[in-house]
Amino acid sequence: MFKKWFFLLLAVVCLQPGFAFDGTASLSGRIVDSVSGLAVSYAAVALYKEGGKDAAGGTITDDKGVFTIDGIATGTYSLKIDYVGFKPRTIAGITIKSGDNNLGDLGIAGNTQNLKEVTITGAKSFIENKIDKFVFNVGNDITSAGGTATDVLQKVPQVSVDVDGNVELLGNSNIKVLLNGRPSPQFDNNLADALKVIPASQIDKIEVITSPGAQYDAEGTGGIINIILKESKTKGINGNVNLNAGTRQNGGSFYLHTQNDNLQFNFSGGGNMMLPSSTVTSMNRQTDSAGATQSSLIQNGIGKSGWYVYRGQVGMDWDITKRDHFSTSVNYFFHNNSSNTATDQLQTFYNPASASSLIRNVTNTGGFSGLDWSTNYKKNFSKEGEELNINLHPSWYKSTDGFQQNQQLSAVDAPFSGQNGHNTLNELENYFTTDFTYPFTKDIVLNTGVKSIITRIYSGSDHYDLDSASGAYLLDPFFQNQFNYLRDIYAAYASMSFPLYKNYSVKIGIRDEATIFHRTVTSDSTIPSYNTVVPSAVISRKLDKNQNIKLAYAFRIARPGWWTMNPFIDASDPLNISQGNPALVPEIGHNIDLTYFRSFEHGSSLMIMAFFRYSIQDEQSYVYMLPTLAVGDSLYHNVAVNTNVNAGTQQTTGLNVSGTLKALDEKLELRANINVFNKYIVSEIVAGATSSSMNYRTNLNISYKFSPTLVAECYGNFRSATTAIQGKFPSFSTYSLAIRKLFWDKNGSLAFTTTNPFTPYVIQTTNIAGNDFSLVSQRKILYQSFGLAFTYKFGKLEYHDSKPEGDMGGGEEMH
Repeated sequence: MFKKWFFLLLAVVCLQPGFAFDGTASLSGRIVDSVSGLAVSYAAVALYKEGGKDAAGGTITDDKGVFTIDGIATGTYSLKIDYVGFKPRTIAGITIKSGDNNLGDLGIAGNTQNLKEVTITGAKSFIENKIDKFVFNVGNDITSAGGTATDVLQKVPQVSVDVDGNVELLGNSNIKVLLNGRPSPQFDNNLADALKVIPASQIDKIEVITSPGAQYDAEGTGGIINIILKESKTKGINGNVNLNAGTRQNGGSFYLHTQNDNLQFNFSGGGNMMLPSSTVTSMNRQTDSAGATQSSLIQNGIGKSGWYVYRGQVGMDWDITKRDHFSTSVNYFFHNNSSNTATDQLQTFYNPASASSLIRNVTNTGGFSGLDWSTNYKKNFSKEGEELNINLHPSWYKSTDGFQQNQQLSAVDAPFSGQNGHNTLNELENYFTTDFTYPFTKDIVLNTGVKSIITRIYSGSDHYDLDSASGAYLLDPFFQNQFNYLRDIYAAYASMSFPLYKNYSVKIGIRDEATIFHRTVTSDSTIPSYNTVVPSAVISRKLDKNQNIKLAYAFRIARPGWWTMNPFIDASDPLNISQGNPALVPEIGHNIDLTYFRSFEHGSSLMIMAFFRYSIQDEQSYVYMLPTLAVGDSLYHNVAVNTNVNAGTQQTTGLNVSGTLKALDEKLELRANINVFNKYIVSEIVAGATSSSMNYRTNLNISYKFSPTLVAECYGNFRSATTAIQGKFPSFSTYSLAIRKLFWDKNGSLAFTTTNPFTPYVIQTTNIAGNDFSLVSQRKILYQSFGLAFTYKFGKLEYHDSKPEGDMGGGEEMH
């Protein structure tokens, strides 16, 4: 209890407005060719305090030539603009006042002389507030060094991650995760494991979209999380290498970028492995009802598990002309895991009285691999802001899972029963999108587009039973399964952004998604198809130059996954069986957010969000007891069956408060987040049954810069227990410490990291109850770790003579 209130108190204190500074400012403008008037993309822009030598901030222009530098102290500055093939331009005597400062169009003239190397080091604000999303710049966190995307996500406000890597957004785990704005079957089929494939060192920022607009897929009642990887726009050859070693995880990653004139290539890859570690488990299940024999089941086991992953990506960007851009990338990923568990089992029946004691040994192996290929063409028209995007994104995904299980009496060496099985899945998914943006004026913009998602999944399972007399495993035809899941989604959308009155901005949209299923082999029937109309709206009011408030609404759906609809029965544990439910229907959600955001000096910020979620046909896991279960010619006794059901309605009302404080000349940075919500569930499984619970998630990150080359960081996280329709799932807390030293002119770094250094184990206790049973299970998981992470950055800007019309690259290298 002390640990809970400690995190909560620290977070509340750090978010008090009295700790922030007033007078924050931002500077924006657009860089154009002084002759043609066309926008200059990826130009380097550096801001210097008047009379100062070190850059006070910097960025590069986007593909429209626009730049924005946030978190600037008021005062007088000079602005330096550099771009290959153009003369450098310095604008002195710029007076920056509190709020937004727009310089308008800034012209630069062509030059055939070489430019010198340009390196800009600038600290981004941690939170960027956009009209339809929040962007969290997470690239410099050192407690995540050597980790994976899971470690990065748990530090993002509004997001929570449990001990198994399951992700929530504002208390909802039904989310859509994207990588660089694109979907992938790896996230849809096994999100927790897929996040382990992405090294933390390659992540630049996380976009959180709690109430997505019409331009986004309707999938995911919890919202959308978009993971954006680091990339360079620098001329020449540059990159980085990351290595990590520790008591739990070991691995490394690399990034290489090369650009010459209007063509650039990037290569990245990495791998990670979790060293085998032990988990101690226990379970006590009591059964007592008129329909089942009164009994108790006690299990105690110990298992050892580990995993390894790797990924690789190659990409190309080609600026065909100033208005035509082509890019393509291929991403390969691989995940493998294995575990061995030995369990002592005592089952006692009370009426009539009997008892049996046995040992069960289970070995599991599995993994997945796949390939994502994305090709994009973008056309910029002569009208500023008008553009066409066409994207083709096919994905191939394969997963395999196998198990070997045998049972023997405690006093007998030879097994009396055993099973083994093998499951294989092959998936092909094709995405095709066309998006068009048309600005009627600078502030009135139309977005429209169409999309198709063609999914083909072919799944098959084989099952073998041990013949105790011969010792051979014989095929069991009743457990053989083939499930073909064929689905098409066709969508079209339109949205409009426009100003309203003096300080209001509005974005409204409508999306239509048709979901079409085809015949499946298993059931020889068609899953019903359906059409979904998805409205969305957001209205934002600018209170002053530093703060705004916005109200957003989005209609969302959550289609059942193929694995939850597959009627296959998994009896690898004869007393705890799982089965799919082909009768599942989509969950429907309504999301409403009211958000206040304020920025302060030096990148400090405060965000307060009140949110409401209402969903019907809420999909949840459900357990029920059966005295006997017949599967083919096999009869199972006293069985708990786990399946997914549309449980009823769920209503979530909550408040999320997060903020960033920079103080002591920006040497100290504190980031805190508190998420408190009430979850109210009305069950349709048990008539009249309801569940209400208060939940909270909180975390605090503190970093202190002792010198320009030495920084320390500590992080703490706590999430309360979660209540579902049948019980309570455990709370989780963790804390991390890290210190990093820069060397070799800040190109090299070495970080020491540790997680839970004083509490080696995390204990998870789950309580579930039904009409005729109660179950308490516990896991003791080794979570403590110590590690070292090494990073080296290399490369320079190598500018060469070229004509202005051939230059689309250049810019900065962010550190």
